[in-house]
Amino acid sequence: MLTSSINRRQWLKLGAMFTTGAALGTSLNASGMSQRKKFLADIPAIKARLSANENPFGPSEKAKKALMQAVPDSYLYPRESLMQLRKLIAQEEGVSEDSILLGAGSGGLLTGTALYFAFKAGSDSHILSGDPSYMQLVRAATQVGCGWEKVSLTKDYDYDYDSLSAKVTDKTSLVYICNPNNPTGIVSNSQKLMAFCESVSPKKPIFIDEAYIDYADDPKKTTMMECVRKGQNVLIARTFSKVHGFAGLRIGYLVAKPETIKEISKFTPGPSAISATSAQAALASYQDKEFIKYSIAKNNECKAFLYKVLKEQGYNYLPSATNFVFFPIKMDGKRFLEEMSKRGVSIRTEWQYAGQNWCRVSLGTMEQMKMFADAFKEIA
Repeated sequence: MLTSSINRRQWLKLGAMFTTGAALGTSLNASGMSQRKKFLADIPAIKARLSANENPFGPSEKAKKALMQAVPDSYLYPRESLMQLRKLIAQEEGVSEDSILLGAGSGGLLTGTALYFAFKAGSDSHILSGDPSYMQLVRAATQVGCGWEKVSLTKDYDYDYDSLSAKVTDKTSLVYICNPNNPTGIVSNSQKLMAFCESVSPKKPIFIDEAYIDYADDPKKTTMMECVRKGQNVLIARTFSKVHGFAGLRIGYLVAKPETIKEISKFTPGPSAISATSAQAALASYQDKEFIKYSIAKNNECKAFLYKVLKEQGYNYLPSATNFVFFPIKMDGKRFLEEMSKRGVSIRTEWQYAGQNWCRVSLGTMEQMKMFADAFKEIA
């Protein structure tokens, strides 16, 4: 049940979130949409979409085959296949099945978690996170009246765990860590993160977003799943949207203590939002280890190419453990975005950090990366 700290105003905000799509991280107003349409009308068609961290090498052939085979029976609710998927994940991660909540991508799970902890802690609580980082969970919490306490990254662009620990108070509802981080692409120091979880989780819950964990050099050593296995107050989100190439098929999952999963499930549609076709595709992809190796290898090939292009043009970049690269640019971010868009390449440039404007480029196919290189050389 919801706590007594929820008032009528909070419920109105919550209703507005779901009505307008804010729960999914979209908050464009009519004016913004109009400006966006005008901007898009003035630029050429995008030929290299390198702005959304999608994986152009997936879904795998086995996943696509399973999806097509599921179509004739898609009039049925996919209970059995979802139960099977949850069982496979539980076996792989070494946790109980009731420690897992499936969802249509990880976005709804982040939002549901934010709402649960925001309402549980009350209107004067706050989310604690590093900055810059991924903002969907933070935005969802702030839209229902929760505050946001942020801590700048270290000079090495890792989380400042000492400062984060010092910021934890009775008013902290949840600590959010994205590892590897978005938009920096940096994988956190595993020993420091593990020590942070062991120290802070007895006081406050820690949410670790591991959307890009498969791209790390050693995912098994990078993940904090052991914290969940130990029964610590740690939650871990994963998604099929990245290495599996399921951004449009929408599969994700949350792993935490069973009692926490039970409560958060009240704030999200959970597995009921997953289609029968996506469920079958996920079952095939989760077991397709060869495709995962292929997907990572192709990603690394394109990353090495991008590194080379940036070096040749005299640009620095952060070493990435993801499917995107973050680097400082030498002009205004909006202008850089527009100039690249005119040349048919979409990127992201809304960050200003450490006194610089930054660009985040998703890794596409080699053909798309060459399109980026050609456009970049014209304006760099």
